[in-house]
Amino acid sequence: MFFTYILGIAGAVVGAVLLAISTLNPAAFALFSASVAEVTAPVSTAAGAVVRAIVAVPDTIGTYFHVHGENEQLRARLARSRGALIAGRRAQIENARLRALLQLRDRRPEVVATARIVSTSASSTRRYGLLNAGAWQGVADGQPVSGPEGLIGRVLYVGPNTARVLLITDAESVVPVVRLRDNRAALAAGRGDNMIDIRTIDTADAKFRPGDVFVTSGTGGIFIPGVPVARVLRAGTESAPARPFARADVLDVAMVHRAFMPPPPPAPTPRPTPSPTARATADPAT
Repeated sequence: MFFTYILGIAGAVVGAVLLAISTLNPAAFALFSASVAEVTAPVSTAAGAVVRAIVAVPDTIGTYFHVHGENEQLRARLARSRGALIAGRRAQIENARLRALLQLRDRRPEVVATARIVSTSASSTRRYGLLNAGAWQGVADGQPVSGPEGLIGRVLYVGPNTARVLLITDAESVVPVVRLRDNRAALAAGRGDNMIDIRTIDTADAKFRPGDVFVTSGTGGIFIPGVPVARVLRAGTESAPARPFARADVLDVAMVHRAFMPPPPPAPTPRPTPSPTARATADPAT
């Protein structure tokens, strides 16, 4: 209590002195106030920062939980949107492929059946595909099979409701083809590894170039001319590796066409036998 009284009296004396100075000499009081403010400003700033930090703690905690919950909602919404985006993209791709199938069907009136590729032997040394259409749907041995991207193969044998397809990548498959840029004839032979070898059929230098596109020629029948087969990957002379346009391991729908029969050559026109009168007129010696 004694020290409390002492501090109170000292505070009153200091206050009276400051009041007298501010009244008698305002300039000196202003200088004194500025000096005190310079000394106490850092302390006041630090104290104010501490007070503001303490006051902001509840708001910070509330904001954290709010932002955390909002982030969870945004993640869930993003996951739902991603699923919808993937489904929409798949539907777009499927629609494009179905439109290509319809266009191909419109261009090729000899379509026998449209079927699904149930399975393929991608892991085997042979390359086969299985269609869920057979003799009851009009499918027969030897008929070519194609998809929106190009040729798939030909029917090897049929059952009542299924058909086995020899893919063009099989080692036993050989398809007559022509190069688009110069109509040069060649053979597309399967390699058994989902790739094709383009081989020349004459002694001239073929000079296969990367990017060369080959389509069916229709030579020998079976395969409809003009169906895309493969694109050359690397340059070559007598042969070159090529990648087929249609991959049966990623296709699900294919079309079976009626086997192509090239038109027969025109029959020679018989020349009329000249009459005796015409021969006598044409021969002055007679």
